[in-house]
Amino acid sequence: MNTLTALIADDERLMREQLRMALERVWPEIDVVAEAQDGGQAVELAREHRPDLVFLDITMPVKTGIAAAMELGGEFPVVFVTAYDQYAIRAFEEGAIDYLLKPVEDDRLARTRQRWQQKQQPTPQDWQGALLKLSKQLEKPEYLRWIRASVGNHLRLINADEVLFFQSDEKYTLVQTPACEALIRTPLKDLLPQLDPDQFWQVHRATLVRVSAIEEVRRGERGLMLKLRGYGPLLEVSRSYAHLFQRM
Repeated sequence: MNTLTALIADDERLMREQLRMALERVWPEIDVVAEAQDGGQAVELAREHRPDLVFLDITMPVKTGIAAAMELGGEFPVVFVTAYDQYAIRAFEEGAIDYLLKPVEDDRLARTRQRWQQKQQPTPQDWQGALLKLSKQLEKPEYLRWIRASVGNHLRLINADEVLFFQSDEKYTLVQTPACEALIRTPLKDLLPQLDPDQFWQVHRATLVRVSAIEEVRRGERGLMLKLRGYGPLLEVSRSYAHLFQRM
């Protein structure tokens, strides 16, 4: 078995570990020789270790994965890893550069391996065009797609699409899904700008609700109340946010 070497660059330690474990399962001949926490470090370590393959997160501090790839100038084959499929997938497909969505799934990683084995890596010309296109796409706001939350003694990655609502809970913020309650330390005021405003609305000083989870809006003695799909208790809408439902 010929050993390949790889570099993983991601500012989130949990994501680096998740990708490393996926590689061990799906692509055992890969030896991860270095891990970078930002784009600048990724460029330095790539030039130091000369890996056969570089896995680059798109959004990293200091230097984005796109900027790092452009600086490397096609010197190393790159697989991008991203949580923002709405911006990235189309650009990558058009440019024939491979990509992985977080958290990386084994089946998709197996396709990357297959592409590598079939020597379908893009040419440098493909890269530059796709990178420029992706850079323009990434100028748009990016919103939180995965929530790292505690459930008991365990840490879970919860897709934002699964969240019914966020609610302030003393020192923590409660993350409610149809299946569980979880907690995060991020206060609601800090969480709000990280969420897609088309997906989550603030309906109370202490509550953010996923709009698509709303099943009914009811009028009661205390004002508007929300019934969410798959969740029993009603959520109160404060008078300050009642205008959001005027046309419903």
